[in-house]
Amino acid sequence: LVAFPTPAGDGPPTAPAASLDDLRADCRRGKVLLFVGAGVSLSLGLPDWSELIDHMAQELGFEPDEFRGYGSYLALAEYFRLHHGDVAQLHRWMDRRWHDAGIRVQDSRVHELIVRGGFRLIYTTNYDRWLERAFEHHGRPYVKIVDVGDLAHIRPDATTQIVKFHGDFEREDSIVLDETSYFRRLEFESPLDIKLRADVLGRSVLFIGYSLSDVNLRYLFFRLACLWKQAMPGTPQPRSYIFTPEPNPVQQAVLGQWGIEMLSVDAGDPGQALAAFLEQVVG
Repeated sequence: LVAFPTPAGDGPPTAPAASLDDLRADCRRGKVLLFVGAGVSLSLGLPDWSELIDHMAQELGFEPDEFRGYGSYLALAEYFRLHHGDVAQLHRWMDRRWHDAGIRVQDSRVHELIVRGGFRLIYTTNYDRWLERAFEHHGRPYVKIVDVGDLAHIRPDATTQIVKFHGDFEREDSIVLDETSYFRRLEFESPLDIKLRADVLGRSVLFIGYSLSDVNLRYLFFRLACLWKQAMPGTPQPRSYIFTPEPNPVQQAVLGQWGIEMLSVDAGDPGQALAAFLEQVVG
């Protein structure tokens, strides 16, 4: 069952029981923009940021534990770019590791449910191609959008658009990895940002596979709320949601001010919890 916080004194505050029904209804009407984060890819067994940073450390001649202590992941990636120079080689290593031959997207219930969900707009901050491969495996058409040139490929029918918001391994110059590229992304002035502004109008947004501690994600929440208020002053913002494996009353309150509602499922394993949640939404 979907677990919501309950009021203080009886446990954490409760979200309206109709939230899941509203989300399901919006999905059926094609009114949900899905944002897919790294947690969805990690469920396939892909490396996490820690392994990537350890590889950078070895390439630079540092002990991994020492290197990790020198700054945030973004700052360490920035240092790698400045002092190693061959970022293209790093991207190729990532591409190989993220697409190991032993990874079987056809066995991923989460990816199957994403495809079955009929989402017309999927934005992802993942570089890998597993969303695209899941659509191909299940025989569903899609259009991949990485940069402004791809906007011409958008079809007038309901074909799913997969927007690679932080870039794609097939186009190395598109990848958002180090501090500088992240800061540029957070300016929200690129053609993909303009597209996002248009796409969120009149739609709910569902975030899956994200950590609540990700400051970039939290800034995105803030900007989406600001964009809506600027574009539609006085009009209630469509309800948006983030899935988390466990309830968190503090984050529920903080995110609520930006129109984001937390939904969670009582399950021990995060991957199983996400699959159970998507079953309730699109199953």
